[in-house]
Amino acid sequence: MDVTGYLLYKSNMEKPDPSSILNCNLFGEAGDLPDVVHCETIETRSKLHDWELVPHRHARLHQVLLIEAGGGRATLEDDAWPLGPHTLVNVPTGAVHGFSFTPGTEGWVVTIASEMMDETLEPSEGLRHALARPAVFPADSMARPLMQQIFTEHAGRGYARAQILRSLTGVLLGRVARGLSDDGIATGNPDGSGLFRRFETLVEEHFLEHWSVADYAKALSVSPTHLSRVTRAAIGQPASRVIEDRMIREARRNLVYTNLPVSRIAYALGYNDPAYFSRVFSQATGMAPRDFRERVGGTQGAAA
Repeated sequence: MDVTGYLLYKSNMEKPDPSSILNCNLFGEAGDLPDVVHCETIETRSKLHDWELVPHRHARLHQVLLIEAGGGRATLEDDAWPLGPHTLVNVPTGAVHGFSFTPGTEGWVVTIASEMMDETLEPSEGLRHALARPAVFPADSMARPLMQQIFTEHAGRGYARAQILRSLTGVLLGRVARGLSDDGIATGNPDGSGLFRRFETLVEEHFLEHWSVADYAKALSVSPTHLSRVTRAAIGQPASRVIEDRMIREARRNLVYTNLPVSRIAYALGYNDPAYFSRVFSQATGMAPRDFRERVGGTQGAAA
């Protein structure tokens, strides 16, 4: 069993207490950055668990599923959705989700790391807001060949694999956002989940400015305490951790996929003191920036 696949579905080994939904992270917390896109068939893991994937959530992962044949039922947050052939399932970061598949169901699951979402989505285009809605909706004619391409490319090790995966994933996210919009799903009520998505969007726009929790709360017209309460409900973490995680993801990406000196990366991320940046990074990841870069092999990552 491959490690990333195991980590992705390990939440199904035991049923979680409904009051404490398990947070899962495909790529672990050790600091390594393998592929930031993962693709496999629905059968690969579901069959191991009698086609039942109990409710769980991923703090740093977005998932898109395509049901080609078969079906079942999806639980997305508090809603139950029927699944049938030729349907897409959008599972945003932090959304509680579970599946009960009809045995023999065919299709694919694409899992996208937050690093990839950060790189792919342009804030000005509003796709992050559209993709923040958990939903099931009809697949268009492009979904199947696109999923097949991603699956084939992910399974191989051909030249330009990383670039092709990035491009195909960008197309997938764009088509999912369009499908959500066409189906009238991309607009939602400003409940706690909606507030969290808006907070995520603001973090993406302002994290390099080192906004505080109070700054984000003011922009969202809520108190800092309420904002942290909402983020804890969404992903089990306070607002301050969400802000820090976004900065650390950007630091990790620069350390892995550029040759910039650590000091230059620190300045680019808005730190006036590279030594302070190193301390922040070490506290968050358990290793110094230079050690992290050496461990993951500099700019040799499989997908940026």
